[in-house]
Amino acid sequence: MSGTDEDPRAAELRLAVARLRRDLAAHPAELPDRAIADDELAALDAMIRTGAPELHRLRRSLLLIAGALGSVSALGPSLSGVRVAIDLFGSVPGSRGRE
Repeated sequence: MSGTDEDPRAAELRLAVARLRRDLAAHPAELPDRAIADDELAALDAMIRTGAPELHRLRRSLLLIAGALGSVSALGPSLSGVRVAIDLFGSVPGSRGRE
């Protein structure tokens, strides 16, 4: 992203969150915890827009979203995109001691 001061990691996460939000909105099935996923995606978006998000809060949101979506395979690729984007902010747990 030339001409901007936006952190490329934040830009990647913002795009991944937007994709998952779109895919979730288009998903026809009634998911019992859809509201939780929507709320956490909104929280992630807010964290990204307000500055450098904290890694532990990003991961907490990811866990809540994953739990809310369960094993909906149609949303798997978008959810994986969010996980990959969050991993850009720090090492994956277990790769180097505890955080």
